[in-house]
Amino acid sequence: MTDTLAPPAPVPASGPVLRPTLRFMLAHPAHVIALGAGSGLSRVAPGTVGTLWAWAAFVVLAPFMNDLLWAALITLGTLIGWWACTVTARHMRIADSGHIVWDEVVAFWLVLWLVMPAGFWGQLVAFALFRLFDAVKLGPMAWADRAFKGFGPRGGFGILLDDFAAAGCTLLVIALWKY
Repeated sequence: MTDTLAPPAPVPASGPVLRPTLRFMLAHPAHVIALGAGSGLSRVAPGTVGTLWAWAAFVVLAPFMNDLLWAALITLGTLIGWWACTVTARHMRIADSGHIVWDEVVAFWLVLWLVMPAGFWGQLVAFALFRLFDAVKLGPMAWADRAFKGFGPRGGFGILLDDFAAAGCTLLVIALWKY
């Protein structure tokens, strides 16, 4: 999980926290990934915008995917995202910026993959539940958010973990509702 494509970032505690810009995003491949190809640059509700981007990407990709490809994409997206979120958080000098949205992207892909086949309204319910659990951060989301704060690989993992907890809670509610 080293950052070999850019000079060493300043010590996270030093200097002001950075708000990402297009220039910042394009300065490093990890930034492009962590900022959800620009969806995390939104000034308003970047997590929601990132989740909407994930939904749109899912709809575009779905005709070309099967279960094995979704599993591979989500697994690879998680591993690459772990690195990208770690690097980007360090460069932004904030442990879990709301502008880092790759965690929403890969976790919501998991939700959509597992609830399919679902029509628009079913997907909308999944979206609303996921955003609710991600925003409220109760129970497992709060634990994951607190337990893995910081910079470095542990912090990068924590950025992803609370969204996977939100995905798990979303899937649990949908499963209870369906059955």
